[in-house]
Amino acid sequence: MSVISLLPVSIPSPPQGVWYLGPVPLRAYGIIIACAMVVAVLLTKKRYEERGGNPELVYDVALWAIPFGIVGARLYHVITSPYKYFGPNGQWLEIFRIWEGGIAIMGAVIGGVIGSAIALHRAGQRMGPFADAVAPTLLIAQAMGRFGNWFNQELFGKATTLPWGLEIDDRHLPAGYASGTLFHPTFLYEVIWNLSMAFVIIALDKRFKFKGGQLIFLYMSLYAIGRFWIENLRIDPAKIFLGMRLNAWSALVIIIIGIVGFLIAGKRGASTRVEAPERTEENVE
Repeated sequence: MSVISLLPVSIPSPPQGVWYLGPVPLRAYGIIIACAMVVAVLLTKKRYEERGGNPELVYDVALWAIPFGIVGARLYHVITSPYKYFGPNGQWLEIFRIWEGGIAIMGAVIGGVIGSAIALHRAGQRMGPFADAVAPTLLIAQAMGRFGNWFNQELFGKATTLPWGLEIDDRHLPAGYASGTLFHPTFLYEVIWNLSMAFVIIALDKRFKFKGGQLIFLYMSLYAIGRFWIENLRIDPAKIFLGMRLNAWSALVIIIIGIVGFLIAGKRGASTRVEAPERTEENVE
């Protein structure tokens, strides 16, 4: 019996992505994103404390990073998919229906970085140690978030005959594809990639002494490498530039920024630990 014969003939999609508690809709997408945020905060709290930081500060940063991340995620999606909202049949008010899906991880990271920078500046703390603490937790949260795409039956890849092809209901089937067509489960590819890279970053962090900021740049490059090849499997409508999807170009740019940033952070030699406050008569009991 071959290994292939032991694999499933296909991966089913969830029959529904929303449930109702009376008149209140409970959407799987939103629930999963919320759980991913909680997991990221709790894991970051632990890692930041290990670096000598105040774990309670993580909550303060989250109050800035999460809203900025949500806005950034939505804006990036709208900017890269304007036809959905401003095209001939677009409805611009749909921009605000974020609970129905349509957010971009890259925009979330950009917005989250801005929000975190504001919060850390207000607290008088350096960005490097916090960013290094959050690096692998972002990958774990992003892996969790991809299950929201599974429930929404969206952002899947090209048609495939592989035994792990993803089933898509007829109501979500792209035009031109026959009922029963299987597709690459790009959500699952990214889940596996992100969790693997989170493990790599955590393992390297324990094995080597990195300088402040290097881990977050390593995260950027590793995530973007996976996003690049997965992006080129997807068939959802996207802006094409020089024969390639815009998000694939963005991934290439992030890979380069990550590599350059990693090298610069290494040369700067800043500590990846939070510096203890100086002892003064005011803070000595």
